[in-house]
Amino acid sequence: MSDIFINERLSIPEGQLTWSFSRSSGPGGQNVNKVNSKATLRWIPPIDFLPEAAWKRFQRKAARYFTEEGEIVIQSQEHRDQPSNIETCEKKLVDMIRQSLVAPKRRIATKPSKAAKARRLNDKKAKSDKKSSRKSGWD
Repeated sequence: MSDIFINERLSIPEGQLTWSFSRSSGPGGQNVNKVNSKATLRWIPPIDFLPEAAWKRFQRKAARYFTEEGEIVIQSQEHRDQPSNIETCEKKLVDMIRQSLVAPKRRIATKPSKAAKARRLNDKKAKSDKKSSRKSGWD
């Protein structure tokens, strides 16, 4: 295990990460009872790790992984082997951090044009006429 690189400027030093391993409940046959393949990553992020706006986005995105003490706990037992589960935990963490670094685009409210409104109404009227022409009258 080594440092986790997020981008050119950000990385998480190996010393900040705590790993623990236990028996997985996933697939593995007889091997599942004797191999600790489930990986658990624990990380207490430093306060100044991310810019404030990115930190708030990260807290919202990773809310389910935070403990009451502010520690992030990520588990993986998807794979039969420990190295793959370690890789999955690291990937989950890196993906969440990278997504929080990208500021969401601001939505610019727009209104439909007069021509678009007219088209919509004409289509609505045509569909209504088509359906009403299918009705047969009762005598």
